[in-house]
Amino acid sequence: MRLRSALLSTVAALTAAVTLAACGAGAPEAAAPTDPAAPLRVGVSPTPHGQILRYVADELAPAHDLQIDIVEFTDYVQPNTALVDGSLDANYFQTVPYLEEFTATSGADLAWVAPVHIEPLGLYSSSLTDLAALPDGATIGVANDATNEARGLQLLAAHGLITLTPGAEATATPRDIATNPKNLQFSELEAAQLPRSLEDTDASVVNGNYAIDAGLNPAQDAIVLESAEGNPNANGLVTRTELQTDPRITTLAQLLASPEVKAYIEQTFAGAVIPV
Repeated sequence: MRLRSALLSTVAALTAAVTLAACGAGAPEAAAPTDPAAPLRVGVSPTPHGQILRYVADELAPAHDLQIDIVEFTDYVQPNTALVDGSLDANYFQTVPYLEEFTATSGADLAWVAPVHIEPLGLYSSSLTDLAALPDGATIGVANDATNEARGLQLLAAHGLITLTPGAEATATPRDIATNPKNLQFSELEAAQLPRSLEDTDASVVNGNYAIDAGLNPAQDAIVLESAEGNPNANGLVTRTELQTDPRITTLAQLLASPEVKAYIEQTFAGAVIPV
């Protein structure tokens, strides 16, 4: 009798499990809909992204019932990893080429939302004021991430310091330099370290946000500066794919593209940052 009872209990348990599984009890629950009143957590580089977003958060967002929590990062890696792991809802610090490189290597499911501004890349030096004074064998600092390194080498090529192997421009590294008349040497550093490298290099290619943060004015201090016209390297708003249609993301994208933000960028950065 005891064995029969145990067998009946086992059959009943298996039947219940099968029934629950058939009803979907064993499947992952659908994600709860996003609360449209919840604060939007956005990761930024402090300058100029943090300044621009703080202007939006303080001056424009309240009228649209949008609350923005700003999280600052001083590197180019953590804002994307934090977005992937759900610590952020969006970030604003990167270009399309940088995003494409990150998603290709990481497999992350991130989506470009909208461009906001361009920070022209510049060549800076603490000892030189023009390209003609660059000595043979000079050391040039460049970013060590794929996107910004290629962009820096393209800047040098555009001004005749080097030539790049045709077809390699978008992914160029020093190995893709075809001609190097001045026998330039390259020091590959994290982008955030490049302003500090100016004491140790003859010149360094510095991203606009890090140049501004270091007290440099791209429009005045750069020996040469990237052209803004036709520049594909606009910095913009990025989110996870599932949040692309979130009303808070849509509202933020609209505010970042507003005439008020355009005027704020022009007045605050005086040509060092250019609204798209």
